[in-house]
Amino acid sequence: MGMIMSFMGKGLPTQQMLGLVVGTLHRQFIEKDIKTFEEFHMAILDTFSTVNAALPGKHYDAPSPKEVEECFREWKAADESEKKKVFTEFMKKKVNLSKLDDSTLITGILTPPAAMAAKRASESVPQLKLIKAIPDVIFVPSATVLALVSAKISRKMFLSNVAS
Repeated sequence: MGMIMSFMGKGLPTQQMLGLVVGTLHRQFIEKDIKTFEEFHMAILDTFSTVNAALPGKHYDAPSPKEVEECFREWKAADESEKKKVFTEFMKKKVNLSKLDDSTLITGILTPPAAMAAKRASESVPQLKLIKAIPDVIFVPSATVLALVSAKISRKMFLSNVAS
């Protein structure tokens, strides 16, 4: 009961922490002399870089340039007292934890056994006998990383084609 009473009037601890973090980020943000969209965008990216560096193990995706440009217009039109509110709302909406998509997860799970099977099958082909010289410890992780990179690139290409 004492703990509940101590939080009354102060808000939840997570809300207090969120307010503290956003306040600190805003102070860093307003220290920069921002006049153009490019400076605003660099300040937003720097803010996200600070957040990602401060929280090991977690990565937050930066918003798209279109979203930053919308925020810049809104921020530029606001008076000095409203600018903090615009920045705070933007950060609360756009700080999203980076999540693995299903295709990346499936690729990461299925590639190692597929790489081993492909290596075993290719060892019997006379033209590919050289593949026996590559140790499994090097071949499997290399194939997995290559598959993950190609899955990520193809996903980005697909999303950019859908968006346009």
